[in-house]
Amino acid sequence: MNRNKAISIIQLTCLAISLFCLSCTFEAKGIPVKAYNTNQSVDRTDDDGRTGPDESIVRLSQVVENSVFTEKRGVPEYKIGPGDVLTITLWDQSKPVPFVTTVRPDGKISYSYMDDISVSGHTCHEVDDILSTALKRYIRNPRIDVVVTEYKSKSALLFGQINKLQTGISGPGKYPLTGKTRILDLIVMAGGPIIGEEFANADLRRVEIVRKGQTYTVNLYNTMFKGDVSQNIVIDDGDIVTVPELPTYGERVYVFGEVNNQGIYRLKDAYDLLAVISKAGGTTRVAVDSDVKIIRGYEENRDQPIILSANLDEILKKGDIAQNVSLQNGDVVYVPRTVIGDINEFIVNTTPLLDYLLYPDRYREGYGDNASQLRLK
Repeated sequence: MNRNKAISIIQLTCLAISLFCLSCTFEAKGIPVKAYNTNQSVDRTDDDGRTGPDESIVRLSQVVENSVFTEKRGVPEYKIGPGDVLTITLWDQSKPVPFVTTVRPDGKISYSYMDDISVSGHTCHEVDDILSTALKRYIRNPRIDVVVTEYKSKSALLFGQINKLQTGISGPGKYPLTGKTRILDLIVMAGGPIIGEEFANADLRRVEIVRKGQTYTVNLYNTMFKGDVSQNIVIDDGDIVTVPELPTYGERVYVFGEVNNQGIYRLKDAYDLLAVISKAGGTTRVAVDSDVKIIRGYEENRDQPIILSANLDEILKKGDIAQNVSLQNGDVVYVPRTVIGDINEFIVNTTPLLDYLLYPDRYREGYGDNASQLRLK
């Protein structure tokens, strides 16, 4: 949907709502922004008012073992696998004697006098114990050190909006897993998410992980900026991580009704009521500034979105900054020509047009053949 088409749809929406509002004579209803800010405010940096992560995601962020690592005595240790390169050091008194070997496809190695030693699935400490025990047949009190020098058996794929740095390996691609690695660690190791650009910014609230055919969506915005680790999933071998791009307009708000420039505005430019009215060129001379409505949470709760009522007059003429509500991604701001009556009727009559404007796929699914009635030529 291009910008001109979007604006045309907004104008159509405005016309329908205005016609409805002309017939309303009831006392205006809705949650006053002062009461909402005091009792129900949600920081706009939250995940658009969504509830917290489901239990499966929380469990994946708390694992102490998977195919990549296991915790021994509270310390995560890497599990060796086929293709990994090991350096085994035998100490001859104070002189180290290193030996480099690659774990075969069958998960075994040969070392010194011993053949076909199974090491796959074991940690370095466990392989150290296995070799030390076996060498006691030939050497009194052998001293062995085992380390992984090349990690090749386990990896994860990373796609999407990842920075490509000037030096080192970065950007989307395949990354080896070297131990207990969380999804944010993987993204940072690969160059970090693209943030602060005019276009193609990373949508950290909807990062996807595909694991064994199951898709999980996590909010890493809260992890990065609020310290919420409940969705910082521990990566497993074979995971596919995608950091999606924000929509064309990024985080956005919609403004229609009696303003001079109806349209879609970026949230970072229209972060509160005064800012968005300013971006829209101010209200018209017939606007009812005392009864501005903000429709919030429509995507999450289509049947019962939050309707906020703000008095723009009191902000501008009395300096009542408490009325200047902070906006959230997806908010719809409507400046009416007449006082809005019954809020429930307002939403019932607005729902089809909101679906068509904000979520065309949902509109087609919900209204079927009737969708063609609002289709623009």
